Amino acid sequence: MENVIRALDPGSPLEGRAVAGDRLMSINGHVICDVLDYKFHAYDRDLKLVLQRPDGSEYRLHVRKAEGGDLGLDFESYLMDKPRACANNCIFCFIDQLPPGMRPTMYFKDDDARLSFLLGNYITLTNLSEREIRRIIELHVSPVNVSVHTMNPELRVRMLRNPRAGESIAVMKRLAEAGIVMNCQIVCCPGWNDGDELLYSMRELKALWPAVHSVSVVPVGLTRWREGLPELQPFTREHAAETIDQVTAFGDGCLEDCGSRIFFCGDELYLKAGRTLPPDEFYEEYTQLENGIGMLRLLETEFRSALRLSEDPGAQRCSIACGLAAASWLRMLAEQAAARWPQLDIRVYAIENDFFGHDVTVSGLVTGKDLIRQLQGKDLGSRLLISQNMLRRQEDDFLDDVTRKEAEEALGVPVIPVESDGFLLWDAICGQAEAPQTPEEESEVTEYYRYNR
Repeated sequence: MENVIRALDPGSPLEGRAVAGDRLMSINGHVICDVLDYKFHAYDRDLKLVLQRPDGSEYRLHVRKAEGGDLGLDFESYLMDKPRACANNCIFCFIDQLPPGMRPTMYFKDDDARLSFLLGNYITLTNLSEREIRRIIELHVSPVNVSVHTMNPELRVRMLRNPRAGESIAVMKRLAEAGIVMNCQIVCCPGWNDGDELLYSMRELKALWPAVHSVSVVPVGLTRWREGLPELQPFTREHAAETIDQVTAFGDGCLEDCGSRIFFCGDELYLKAGRTLPPDEFYEEYTQLENGIGMLRLLETEFRSALRLSEDPGAQRCSIACGLAAASWLRMLAEQAAARWPQLDIRVYAIENDFFGHDVTVSGLVTGKDLIRQLQGKDLGSRLLISQNMLRRQEDDFLDDVTRKEAEEALGVPVIPVESDGFLLWDAICGQAEAPQTPEEESEVTEYYRYNR
């Protein structure tokens, strides 16, 4: 049973009344099956709990707490249930393009609505039961992040390689009618769901506004490990530019009709097209920041603010390692910093992805071996800054299991992970970033989410 209490936090209203090993059975008469039930029904101020001891006997507790306050219970698993696996076999699935020999959690394909609500994970809606659909509506689980890819039912069946994939479009319409907010993504595959098909999908999704709050259009990611998989083509510079123009023009119409652009292209498309990213106001609320929508623009906006507010940082020599996609952007930031403080020496090194293949250019998929191989012997200054997304939090290691400590020993400098935040990047350049703490515990499910969303 997954809803077994592992520990009670200090100060929990159940401290001294429940113990580790007990099971939470119900709250105010509602059976607790998983984390969604728990979080929803534990929100109220006045709670009547039924718990079960390891011997099977049950007991009842009455708890009063602040509305929305936490009961302070840690369970054996984050979801209080098994994670739900994906029922699709998508033509573009990144998991199918992973090399052999990686840690087992990397090969788990999750498609779990609970993680969509709790962690921002994207789901296809193809494995939802009728009961789960009704629960999302009844509990008003919102927002839900949906991997749409296409609103053409027949094409969705072919792209997801699931005979029921087209039925999910009707589920989206039910959720929209119930007022469930959806943030959507389209993984755009040249020759499949681009061009006229993309225009059709945008029209259909706009018709569901305001329930469809935002839609990201991101380019398909292709690794060198595609033997036996459907043939797909990467975006060319010209096609990336055409797609940006198409999505931007449609977004202009949405802005006039709805007061929001709704549709946004991922930063990677702009970089592939050699286009300048739109200004800060273009991205409105930055709703899909973690999906790579406006991330670099916000980083620059924050970084420029940090520069304006900064005092003389003194002479600093450091380096930044990143994927090919972000290198030119980070070099621009380094030049802006040096223009204000000429004594700064910031070197940006673009890491080619030999592990996954050179078509993979994002920083979050840079591995430890590639980092070490390409930076050994380079002048790295007093420290090397990397994206926090390169590392798995629990073990503080890269995707290929090289640890940050091993990278430090091989390169001879401290390796400092930095979140995607312009102020934190400036602090790290100035040597003011805090030393990495002992990593927080991360479950297998959340590890999967960090690298495969």
